[in-house]
Amino acid sequence: MSVTIKDVAKRAGVSPSTVSRVLSNNSRISRETSQKVRDVMEELGYHPNMTAKSLVSKTTSSICVILPKPAEELFLNLFFMELIRGIVTQANRSGYDVLISSGGSEKEEVEAVSRLLNGKRVDGAILLYSRKEDPVVDFLRQNGHPFVLIGRSEKYPDILSVDNDNVQAAYDATKHLISLGHQRIGFVSGPPNHIVSRDRLKGYTNALKETGLEMRKDWIVEGEFLQESGYRAMSFFMNLPERPTALVVMDDLVSLGVLRGLHELGYRVPDDLCIVSFNNISIAELSTPPISSMDIGIYNLGYTAAQALIQSIQHDGDRQFQKRHIIPHRLVVRESSIFTPPKPS
Repeated sequence: MSVTIKDVAKRAGVSPSTVSRVLSNNSRISRETSQKVRDVMEELGYHPNMTAKSLVSKTTSSICVILPKPAEELFLNLFFMELIRGIVTQANRSGYDVLISSGGSEKEEVEAVSRLLNGKRVDGAILLYSRKEDPVVDFLRQNGHPFVLIGRSEKYPDILSVDNDNVQAAYDATKHLISLGHQRIGFVSGPPNHIVSRDRLKGYTNALKETGLEMRKDWIVEGEFLQESGYRAMSFFMNLPERPTALVVMDDLVSLGVLRGLHELGYRVPDDLCIVSFNNISIAELSTPPISSMDIGIYNLGYTAAQALIQSIQHDGDRQFQKRHIIPHRLVVRESSIFTPPKPS
């Protein structure tokens, strides 16, 4: 015989309506009561009928994560894995399941989001990227669906978003290299239609202008968030008549490609070229040499995005929430940007 809400309520010493509120993550239920009820559910092996629950509450207790295209390349970058880990952790703690969706084109992305939200399969969406022109954001906003953007939107500055101060972060990374005496500093960028690429390029140029250093277009290379982009950039940079002595690189994975390209060309880091990168994923510390990297709190970006979205879903505009969340950054300095002479034997 299956366990019912009444059985859980009787064992926990609460009313069946209280059990229902716990299942719906109602903020009126205290943490202590909620934990007590959930402990009894686990003890009795109670599993709510999610279909029936959805019909009553008109919610699915599910959210979707929209991956940037192409999705198969995304899984090569630990940045996105850590971001999703933060999202899933917060969602699970709030009693929400997470669906992951993508599309091979912007049209397919919109179609996937439409199926999930208009089909009442999820209650809201998290976008893991921000583009200058984005039909997915247009669709979500125009149809009034709850969503949160990891990044920022130039077109809709008032939407719910979680981001870093990427202008300041790139400025800080560039100033670190300037403080070490570098005057010829290059920049390996990401896709130009991504807002994060534009913001970090702005921070880089601001630091150069403030210090009176030259900014040259041939010292700026655009690419994807892939190792291959860094590898190709080295073939270009190291064949210039006057090459940079240091680089600000958009992403740790791209930096690995930079290291590989330099090694094949016979150059050493940091002796011949210093590097500062972004994201501070595990490979930055494990690479040879370890890479100086801007820690942008990837896990907190995902965790906060899920938290903000679920609050928006549960309160459905009942009260005003903070629209823009900024996660702090910090530079972790390692060997790739500071040359340490060997100790005398």
